[in-house]
Amino acid sequence: MPRSVPPPAWVITRRRAIGDRIRAARLAAGLTQEQVALRVPMDRATYNRIEQGHAAALVDSLILISDAIGVPLADLVREERPPPRERQGPPSDPPGP
Repeated sequence: MPRSVPPPAWVITRRRAIGDRIRAARLAAGLTQEQVALRVPMDRATYNRIEQGHAAALVDSLILISDAIGVPLADLVREERPPPRERQGPPSDPPGP
């Protein structure tokens, strides 16, 4: 069922970053989109939408893509540092007496 509300911009930004890592891993492995799509299996258009960040990939699809490319799943979804939205710590305690 399609989402009735589009995801926030920061989610789309992170989805595109995952797609960029997928593309970089694919190119480093010397594979075309068609070759990866055939190995998954999924149609090339769907694979392209995931790589471009236009489609949200299921975890199962990301597992299959990482296996098809020959890289650990963590390499595709790892972030160097948490985005600012996630770096906010717990509220600080009020000053003591």
